[in-house]
Amino acid sequence: MAVKRTLNRKQKDTSKPKSKAAHPTAIARRGLMFVLSSPSGAGKTTISRMLLRDEPGLKLSISVTTRPKRPGEVEGRDYRFVTAAKFENMVRAGELLEFAKVFGNHYGTPRAPVEAALTAGRDVLFDIDWQGTQQLREKAEGDLVSVFLLPPSIEELRRRLKRRAQDSNTVIRDRMSRAGHEMSHWAEYDYVVVNLDLKRTFSDIRAILYAERLKRTRQSGLTSFVRRLQAKL
Repeated sequence: MAVKRTLNRKQKDTSKPKSKAAHPTAIARRGLMFVLSSPSGAGKTTISRMLLRDEPGLKLSISVTTRPKRPGEVEGRDYRFVTAAKFENMVRAGELLEFAKVFGNHYGTPRAPVEAALTAGRDVLFDIDWQGTQQLREKAEGDLVSVFLLPPSIEELRRRLKRRAQDSNTVIRDRMSRAGHEMSHWAEYDYVVVNLDLKRTFSDIRAILYAERLKRTRQSGLTSFVRRLQAKL
């Protein structure tokens, strides 16, 4: 628990902030791949933005896609936009950890930046569907933590899709139809959270992230740390 200190007006806080890595009890660990999946409208994107805002140690995996850039999207921030030919070359070269075709467009996760982040002890957030999650599990199960978000009801899911006012009625019907298939894969995930209340859901998912970071098998520096403790007995 943090302790709040009130400084006298004439006093200045001259202490220099110390990085977490410099702390004598900091233990090196391998990063993790944190996957959030859900039917469209169940809250995946909102929760992802909240995590990225409040967790500086978490970075978003930037996917490559063959779909056209939408208004307001920025190359390298939202997606890496590539041609169909370039995407196929990346698949053949093994440069993608996972890839899938969604609503007629191809999406995939570049391998190199994810592996670099994990090795450096940084966590990577994935906003992908069950197909991508399955592929990640096959290639890197030890690094993967998967969470599936469920809506509290089908009626609420439909209301949320309509409230976004981003899609036509035809697209909403397609997304509702696809939702049933997506939800049938809930049992393939490590955790399942019902998004009844956004604040509570965010708290639950953040707790999952914290607990997974502390797993013994993920703390690569734990053995040497314990040995240093034992050496001083």
